Amino acid sequence: MDTKINHIVVVGGGSAGWLTAGLLAAEHGQQLKISLIESPHINTLGVGEGTWPSMRNTLQRIGIEEIDFLRTCDASFKQGSKFINWCNDQGNDFYYHPFMSPTGYEHINLHSVWQSQAPHQTFASAINNQSDVCQAGLAPKQLATPSYASVTNYGYHLDATKFAQLLTTHCTTKLGVNHIQDHIISINNDSDDYIQSIETESGQTIKGDLFIDCSGLTGLLIGQHYGIKNLSQKHILFNDSALAVQVQYENDDSPIESATLSTAVDNGWIWDIGLPSRRGTGHVYSSQYQTDEQAKETLTKYLSETIGTEKTQALSFRKISFEPAYRKKFWHKNVVAVGMSAGFIEPLEASALALVELSISMISEQMPKNREQMAIIEKRFNQRFEYRWQRIIEFLKLHYVISKREGKYWDAHKASDSIPSRLQELLTLWKYQTPSRYDLPEQEEIFPSVSYQYVLYGMGFKTSPVQLSQEKQKIGAQLILQNTQKTKQCLDGLPSNRTLIRSLITQSPKEL
Repeated sequence: MDTKINHIVVVGGGSAGWLTAGLLAAEHGQQLKISLIESPHINTLGVGEGTWPSMRNTLQRIGIEEIDFLRTCDASFKQGSKFINWCNDQGNDFYYHPFMSPTGYEHINLHSVWQSQAPHQTFASAINNQSDVCQAGLAPKQLATPSYASVTNYGYHLDATKFAQLLTTHCTTKLGVNHIQDHIISINNDSDDYIQSIETESGQTIKGDLFIDCSGLTGLLIGQHYGIKNLSQKHILFNDSALAVQVQYENDDSPIESATLSTAVDNGWIWDIGLPSRRGTGHVYSSQYQTDEQAKETLTKYLSETIGTEKTQALSFRKISFEPAYRKKFWHKNVVAVGMSAGFIEPLEASALALVELSISMISEQMPKNREQMAIIEKRFNQRFEYRWQRIIEFLKLHYVISKREGKYWDAHKASDSIPSRLQELLTLWKYQTPSRYDLPEQEEIFPSVSYQYVLYGMGFKTSPVQLSQEKQKIGAQLILQNTQKTKQCLDGLPSNRTLIRSLITQSPKEL
């Protein structure tokens, strides 16, 4: 049997499906046929409005102009996450997890520099100017800065539905993706148990050599067809529900937040994402610790503080249920799960689209030529993404474990039997030394050690300071001074998010 890879079939649309089809078509469309099957009977969730800086590179690889993306997807600039009331329940704390790594991070112990040189400042503010830029509501660049370039590192906030529509148009008109709008009714395997073809409601038989499952939580190919189980993580991270709502600004000049706002509440947390035309807001919680009605009351109270009770009562809330879990295997035979079909834990730190990008990058760069090669890549892919999912779970759990908030929900998160053993060991280690590359040795860590430092020291975790040599103390003082100067330059020279987005769109001719 000829097992050469000639035709890749993506099952499912949405952001995951179209990003997959787009990148594979852009990088392999001359050699391979790329098709995407999208059921007209199934609506995508349309959530996942936050991206990491990696999205800039992904959009460039696909061939989408930044201004077209910003205009079409109601997108804004995201420079990190702001965590509000996570340290305690007194309603008076916040810290940032910015996207920038601080200058000198690889060469000197910045925790000790901070402790000795600038203990009156927050950790992130002392060693990095981005948290101050975010707090001031400023953009990550100026009008003259080239597309996809930056002064401070950034990703995006976006309208997920509009993003999928932009990708659909771009992939079908410019990249030659074969778009099949039909409902799958059966799946046929060959004698080696690889998927050979898919039968559709209209009577089509679609043959393929490599199938990418982007069918969402149902996992049509990886789960329903092959029976690859989900590994529940609810014993570690308890959230399984969300209420989502779209909120209009008070007026057209209302400021756009430069970071995702994540506000801790009694039984979960609330996200607040600023787009140019609206805010995307929602409450993530555990059904074990509160009812949907109680969750609605919590979110209503939060929204009432910014838009008033009357406007809040007129809003339409959407309930989303999910099982925090990931697949036992992500690549099986000639099927690869990408996006929510591979798993979903919760939206904290917005790793969903980043995992899509990492998945399709590895598929594209390691594209197998036949089944013999595919079997080896399957093994490597599964090992790599098993590692990544475990690190995501640990990093998200960290936020809950070191909080000083009280109550059944928060107390349960801090119970030792709910904390992964590796994280427990690291927390013990970090009492004596700061997180470093030795704790997270992969070349492409999904959360590098500096991210752990931002969260730990933003939430008041104590690490024994290391006594720096006189030479390093001098270097540290220079780094603190340089950061202070850079911060002033950014605060003086960067426009607001809304000003930059409005100027970019006004000054660029509309092509789409």
